[in-house]
Amino acid sequence: MTGSNLDRRQVLAGAAAAGLATSLNGIGPANAGTSDIGAAVAAEAPAGAALGPPEPFSFDRLARRAAEQARSPWQAPPQVVPEILDRIDYDAFQQIRFRPEMSLMLDARHQLPVQLFHLGKFSRDVVRIHLVQGNEAQEILYNAALFDVPAGHPARDLPEGVGFAGFRVMAPDLKTDWLAFLGASYFRTSGPFNQYGLSARGLAIDTGAPTPEEFPRFTEFWLDSTTDNGNVVVIYAYLDSESVTGAYRITAKRTVDKRNVARIEQEIDARLFARREITRLGVAPFSSMYWYGETSRRQVVDWRPEIHDSDGLAMWTGSGERIWRPLNNPPRVMGNAFVDKDIRGFGLLQRDRDFVHYLDDSVFYERRASTWVEPIEPFGEGEVHLLEIPTDDEIHDNVAAYWCPKEPFRVGESRRYHYRLQWLDDIPFPGALAKATATWTGIGGRPGHKRPEGVRKFVIDFQGKVFNGMGRDDGVEIVVTPSRGVLSNAYCHPVVDQRNRWRALFDLEATGPEPVDIRLFLRKDDRALTETWVFQYFPEA
Repeated sequence: MTGSNLDRRQVLAGAAAAGLATSLNGIGPANAGTSDIGAAVAAEAPAGAALGPPEPFSFDRLARRAAEQARSPWQAPPQVVPEILDRIDYDAFQQIRFRPEMSLMLDARHQLPVQLFHLGKFSRDVVRIHLVQGNEAQEILYNAALFDVPAGHPARDLPEGVGFAGFRVMAPDLKTDWLAFLGASYFRTSGPFNQYGLSARGLAIDTGAPTPEEFPRFTEFWLDSTTDNGNVVVIYAYLDSESVTGAYRITAKRTVDKRNVARIEQEIDARLFARREITRLGVAPFSSMYWYGETSRRQVVDWRPEIHDSDGLAMWTGSGERIWRPLNNPPRVMGNAFVDKDIRGFGLLQRDRDFVHYLDDSVFYERRASTWVEPIEPFGEGEVHLLEIPTDDEIHDNVAAYWCPKEPFRVGESRRYHYRLQWLDDIPFPGALAKATATWTGIGGRPGHKRPEGVRKFVIDFQGKVFNGMGRDDGVEIVVTPSRGVLSNAYCHPVVDQRNRWRALFDLEATGPEPVDIRLFLRKDDRALTETWVFQYFPEA
């Protein structure tokens, strides 16, 4: 997550360039639909494209290949005419359009059109893409006729058969896409509200470690074209890097509920093979952006009140504890680890969905997806890692979260990780506990009195039906524990004229450069009423 890899938004933001935005201006006719496709039929290349010879294919065969390749040294992929790709910059990339009539259909009902991404300066690694039918696969061969490229464009100088950068799954009318694979092992969905935000990755290696981060790549994809279900797509992928190989099966399903809110669910079966020992293996990783929000108002320099793709890390531990950790834009790179065994789920959430809190009617931060990882087979012992990197702009992904197994991944070892990844508006298994819905900080003390130096006030709001019927005199109490510093004025109360909403407040005096870790929840008698709020405070910030 360093260097150019942090600048994903320079490539994808506004992402008509890569075609990842849901407003795909100029991608095709305004009324483009399946009737306009014509020649594109299930398991066939559209007119103007061609398929390679059929080859045997199965997921087990792909896994055996990954196991065999792990015993051989890694070979860096060849560079494709870098001097030409350098000329296909952001603006030039925007000018390239995949021809809608060339869309490939993965199902007989024409509900799963697929379009391909062109190479460019910021997407320069070639990936091979195949169609699978039954037990055979055929490679989709590059043809410049698949793309609409203006006269004199540098892409016209590329050699024949140069290859593709990735692909995306479109809506049947070709006006929007809902799933995209582009760059390294990154993939994204349009989420519940048809708006792209954070990214998932196939695997992360040494993210946040003292050594340089390694970015495994999906080098080949196989798209199953035998489905008769218009909302399910099966994708196979081969992963390769200096340290690991892998075979992936990703079954993605998109459904829309009665509220017109989408849920995209991906069942991921990853079989990994170590080339060399990996101490920090990142399983089910995410990359997101947090510039500032309600917790960091001192950092506000833009006219918009809040700017972030995600506002917190949620965890459901193996012991059943619910944890909410608001995100920070820290003064320096910070890594946090949450130790657990057989975690039930975790994810980066966009919990705040009030437009007034963002006021951005072009990129719609309130519509960004929340994500949730649910192990299908237990993850065992390990840690949820959270990495936060300082940023001064919204174009950088400065937040990463992933599961890190306790035991190193040793040379010659194989592992399987089987989990469900969901992109939705909230976590799929809400508990009875009240949720932390807002976190504010400000000067300590009380209005009308001299404010003490070095004291910070924290205010946390919780909402939930568990508070129904509870008042000030019902014995609800605050439990707050800082790692250091002096607490004062800690109390809680129901928020006036707000149903089932309680507020926790406390002052904390702490100095010095070291962060303060704080845990807080509300209880009645011996029963927790809220999830556990966990925060990292920087006194010098």
